[in-house]
Parts: sequence; structure tokens; C-alpha cells
Amino acid sequence: MPELPEVETTRRGLLPLVGKVVKSVTIRHPTLRWPIPQTLLQTLPNQTLRGLTRRAKYILCEYDTGVLLLHLGMSGRVQLLDTNYPPEKHDHFDIEFTDGQVLRLRDPRRFGAVLWIDNKDNHHVLLNSLGPEPLEEGFNAKYLHTALSNKTLAIKNAIMDGHIVVGVGNIYASESLFRARIHPETSASKLTLRQCERLVVEIKSTLNDALSAGGSSLRDFFGVDGNIGYFQQEYFVYARTDEPCKVCTKPIKCIRLGQRSTFYCEKCQKR
Repeated sequence: MPELPEVETTRRGLLPLVGKVVKSVTIRHPTLRWPIPQTLLQTLPNQTLRGLTRRAKYILCEYDTGVLLLHLGMSGRVQLLDTNYPPEKHDHFDIEFTDGQVLRLRDPRRFGAVLWIDNKDNHHVLLNSLGPEPLEEGFNAKYLHTALSNKTLAIKNAIMDGHIVVGVGNIYASESLFRARIHPETSASKLTLRQCERLVVEIKSTLNDALSAGGSSLRDFFGVDGNIGYFQQEYFVYARTDEPCKVCTKPIKCIRLGQRSTFYCEKCQKR
């Protein structure tokens, strides 16, 4: 699944569309995770794209009368194409702009989403209960220590909980915990303030490094220009089972936590 760095890379790639006017909307297959609103066919044409922001893994496209929410799901990607570029099997949704550019959503597994928030609604149920953004000042050691104080679940599962902090998915949770030298099975409530300080620093550092590398391309992720990300070349633990640790040379271990593969070094990340 594309995680925060991949979604943010996609958002940045779409920024040239800001200020452009929508010519038309095409919905080929409306049955994604939730049905694509058919009203978009009438709502979006002639509106100007005023801004592009991100909340967690949602891209927020700000128009005059509301906000279009895009989510890439498990395997989705957004492309910027010319208007004459022919659609392929899994191309479900297009926004064509008056200058001939097309924003196209491709989603083979159809777990993505295209949703609309009217200005009068001013919020959406999917966004209402989200935790702070990991790269913003509100996500700090004091906040994290307090948020974890009554959590008995494993720390890896805790930092993947979008109510605690958004956008730290499986890859970046494993990598951040290794960098912070914290065992992924450690009870969240047992982390000291100092450990929280180190973990916050490493979450921010890991995500920023991934952004600089254009995200991770393992199976499905490509930027809007078709280029892959390169952060997978810098992994310390993720998907490196039995390979030597880059710090101590001990073999990397893999366990299951919360139904997710979890990678760590038993020497560098002692419990």
C-alpha cells in the first residue's frame, strides 16, 4: 500500500495543475472502495483547482465549491497524461483540464477512493478522528508519550494507529523503530519520554529520507510522471529477512504483529 511518502510524492507531482480549469470528468468504473459520486460529472466542470493538500494518505483537491478526496488504496496510482492518451483496463477516473492535461486514477484492486466534500459540509467522517501529521510540530515527544501512556499494544501497532499519528505505515514503522533502537513488540505504555523523543526524531527522519528518494516502489507505486521511488534501496530491516543487519551483521528477523510482517534486528533492538 502506498504510504505517506508515496502519497506526498504524488501530491507534489500534481501541483502543476493548481490554477487550471476543469473541462470534463470521466467515470469508467464507479465501484471503488466507495462508489465514485456521479454528481462529479456536473459538479467539477468549469471549476478551478485552487489548491492541493494532504491529510494522512488522502490527497485533498480544493475547488471553488468543495474538496475532492483521492485515496490510492492498495495499488492505486495517479498519472498526469495528455488528453489523447488512451485509457487502459484499470483506468477508472479522469479529470480533464482545459489545457489538455488529464489527471487519471488507475487502481487494479479498486480499494482506492474518489469522494467529494461540499463546502457546506466542511468536514468528512474519514478525516474527523485522525491524529497529528508526523512531520508537523504537533507530533512531538511530549504528545507521543502522553498518547501512549495507557496503550498496552505493541509499539509498532501503536505508531501505525491513525488515531495516534497518521501516515506511518508498515514499511516506515519497521524502519523508524530500527533507527530508534526500539523492539517492535515493546508495550507502547512502557516507552520512556527519552525513547519517545528518539522515536519521534527517527519517524520524521525516515519519512523525510523517503520523500527525498521519491518514496518506495515495491510493486505498484510510481510517481505521476511514471518514475519509481528509490527508498527501498536504503532499508535497514524491511523485507530483509535473514539478511545481515547493516549495523551489527546479525540476521534480520521477521515476525507477525497485527497481521503484518514486522522486521527487526534482535541485537540492535533489544526488549
